[in-house]
Amino acid sequence: MFHLIHRLKTPLLSFGGTRTISQRINMEKPCILATTFGAHGGIYKCFAPVVEKHFTIIPYETFLLDQKNLSEQVVVNGGVGVNHLDIPMINSFGVKVCNTPHVVDNATADIGMGLMLASARKIVEGHHYTLTHNNEDLPESSMGMDVSGATLGIIGMGRIGYKVARRAQAFDMKILYHNRNRRKEEERAVGAMYCANMEDLLQQSDFVMVVVNLSPATQKLIGAKELAMMKPTSTLINISRGLVVDQDALVEALLKKVIRAAALDVTYPEPLPIGHPLAALPNVIILPHIGTHSVETTQLMVEKMVTNALAVLGGNHPPDEVKV
Repeated sequence: MFHLIHRLKTPLLSFGGTRTISQRINMEKPCILATTFGAHGGIYKCFAPVVEKHFTIIPYETFLLDQKNLSEQVVVNGGVGVNHLDIPMINSFGVKVCNTPHVVDNATADIGMGLMLASARKIVEGHHYTLTHNNEDLPESSMGMDVSGATLGIIGMGRIGYKVARRAQAFDMKILYHNRNRRKEEERAVGAMYCANMEDLLQQSDFVMVVVNLSPATQKLIGAKELAMMKPTSTLINISRGLVVDQDALVEALLKKVIRAAALDVTYPEPLPIGHPLAALPNVIILPHIGTHSVETTQLMVEKMVTNALAVLGGNHPPDEVKV
């Protein structure tokens, strides 16, 4: 998201599509190399004051003409997931890596609940019907499924998974969860039941929400075998990373009615190519990875990124350094 690094011919990484680099040069303020505010891939204009209060904005073209004056400092990633960063390689240049934990938890949990409700109650279909209907009779296919009282299986009971569980508790849902380690304090707080085997969760849940970090162990965690364990009336919701779900297997499962529906905030690639098989299915909702894409949460992310950058530039330990 917010990258503070230099002497690279192209930006190393990106902040939700925003490519930025920052370093200290002979100016009153340290610099951040960024694409134009408001342009494609750039930081939204409404957040410019947060950055400009502490940094001098340097266009990328200017950076290319004067790279020798720049020195490596820090890579600050907006969001929690850093699976797209080669942290050992970055550290080998003496560059620290930071992220923005905690501030994304509520917004991501909200989008998970929103996807569950939209899919279960066919909210998108209802909207399209209102705009395009030829008669006043709702088709039988417009009937959704109740969320209240249903069973939600959460795969990954970290901070976001726990936030999802708290929201589900308010819907009187039965909550199951699978995690590498049992989280007894969290399960007591929300009345959740621990499933040591993911198979048990998949077999019992009406809604399965995936909230894990992407790692070699979780890549394609949900494939044809796991989908076949789910109820034919169940819905898969993915708010983690696209590669956690085998999309080819998911297409097959939806076409063959192995499961009822899917609701995805994440895919691979992002965005999905026009004409992708998933996009043609009527029982799928696909969002463009907008789990943290709210004004309030993005504001907090940018502020936290600036805080980490300033800490490193001031010779202090950044509060959110990522260790490997």
